[in-house]
Amino acid sequence: MATRTFLTADDLLKLPRNGKRYELVEGVLVEMTPPGDEHAAVAAVIAEVLGSFVRHQGIGEIRVEGGFLVGRNPDTVRAPDIAFIAKERLIRPRPKGYYPGAPDVAIEILSPNDTFYEVQERIEAWLSAGAKSVWLVDPARCLVMVHSHRYQRQVFEASDTLSDPAIPGFSVKVAELFGEG
Repeated sequence: MATRTFLTADDLLKLPRNGKRYELVEGVLVEMTPPGDEHAAVAAVIAEVLGSFVRHQGIGEIRVEGGFLVGRNPDTVRAPDIAFIAKERLIRPRPKGYYPGAPDVAIEILSPNDTFYEVQERIEAWLSAGAKSVWLVDPARCLVMVHSHRYQRQVFEASDTLSDPAIPGFSVKVAELFGEG
């Protein structure tokens, strides 16, 4: 019987990238598919809009595709498309490795190849790790689903104004996040 070897967060940091993105799920390396153009464009807009607000208000910081160490023995390192970390949870100096723990808000942008199971698993994983909310951004339908508990979600359509108590004072017309505002 073969013994399974698990990678650690330190192993993941040392991997050559070669243009690839990885996550570590319970010690198992998972290669991430590069996002398409629509995904990348929406991520850029959200990072700009949210980042500008967060900087001007001085309430925390955002991360783009940064790794979060959300489990140990075996290690799990996840990387949302965008993340918000509240000021009181920021670590100084910044960790050289992955941020320990979940962000306050994890923002995941759907891609055409995402399965229902994969999406649900990511939402569950972020909330279980301590995220206050998970935004599931759907470019195909121009909507954002904000999950704040395992069984509670709010759906914001293009004409709605999105807000999230985990990011105090933030609100934006959903259409703006898709370059339509």
